Amino acid sequence: IWREFYQMLLHHQPQLAEGQTFKPQFNAITFANDPAKFAAWCEARTGFPLIDAAMRQLNQTGFMHNRLRMVTASFLVKDLHVDWRWGERYFAQHLLDFDLAANNGGWQWAASTGCDAQPWFRIFNPTPQSEKFDPQGKFIRRYLPELANCPIKWLHAPALMPVNEQHVCKIRIGQNYPAPIVDHALARIKTLALYEQKKVMS
Repeated sequence: IWREFYQMLLHHQPQLAEGQTFKPQFNAITFANDPAKFAAWCEARTGFPLIDAAMRQLNQTGFMHNRLRMVTASFLVKDLHVDWRWGERYFAQHLLDFDLAANNGGWQWAASTGCDAQPWFRIFNPTPQSEKFDPQGKFIRRYLPELANCPIKWLHAPALMPVNEQHVCKIRIGQNYPAPIVDHALARIKTLALYEQKKVMS
């Protein structure tokens, strides 16, 4: 149903396929577009296990669950402050079930620039999302074997694991698994300010 809806939308609003936002005030957002952060997202090196497992699944299989598409997209745009169009293009290049309208609609939904009611101030926190949708860590362990021995207590946020426990399970944050490349709380504050500014200017 969503696919057909977005196809209808694209038929009546063809400019959406050319990188334009449905909500015009957000066309003016200036994203940081840090190439290193974008590369870390693409290569599953963000330090957030659910994000990394999802991106590794995409890169290895060409598939990704819709919930994970929403979370990884939100993370790229609202945590890493990378233009949603970069992510839209990456998904288009790697998804075996790629659909132009659905992909564009999904990314604009995640970026809060689309036609839906997704509020710009809704920002997914990847850690609670991980705890809620992969509570036993089966998905994470499947695609991140480097975290296979990580206790479930720390699996969703391994950077918080004490050094002595890292030694026990042979995980070295910053060595064989990356430290988080962004502070979610700080990134959220920056995102809210960025979107609020454009909303006020509209």
